[in-house]
Amino acid sequence: MEYIQIEHTFKPVWDEGSRILILGTFPSVKSRENQFYYGHPQNRFWKVMAALTGYMVPQTIEEKKKMLLDNGIAVWDVIQKCSIQGSSDSSIRDVVANDIAALLEKSNISRIYGNGAKACELYDRFVKKQTGIDIQKLPSTSPANAAFQLERLQAEWKKILDED
Repeated sequence: MEYIQIEHTFKPVWDEGSRILILGTFPSVKSRENQFYYGHPQNRFWKVMAALTGYMVPQTIEEKKKMLLDNGIAVWDVIQKCSIQGSSDSSIRDVVANDIAALLEKSNISRIYGNGAKACELYDRFVKKQTGIDIQKLPSTSPANAAFQLERLQAEWKKILDED
């Protein structure tokens, strides 16, 4: 599989009530097709968020945004542009980061969580110097993270709401 240079095409989800930012790496092929975050049907992100917030698992982009924003949660990705093979985080290179510092300046976000180790690694490498805020690692909701069953993911992710 060859590398393609690709740009992130959808905006972060946030509003003035957002206190928590969850960062992924870069949208998967399925997410790019759907033009929204965590679009692969096997990704457990929306199931985890629904369990934490007491909402039904959202189906539409509007339902997903509402669930996040109703709970003070913002979502974005570390990378604005990169070269990548398919959806493989391990293949990411030629990184241009999103301007996360600018988002933090115009929001009430005080805590940042990474959806998986790669998001945290990229944040620390390309963004932390601008924000001065540490990122807290959460286990990836990706189907590639087979070591974590849904219940274990929910238990680990619960801390994002416990700290309020």
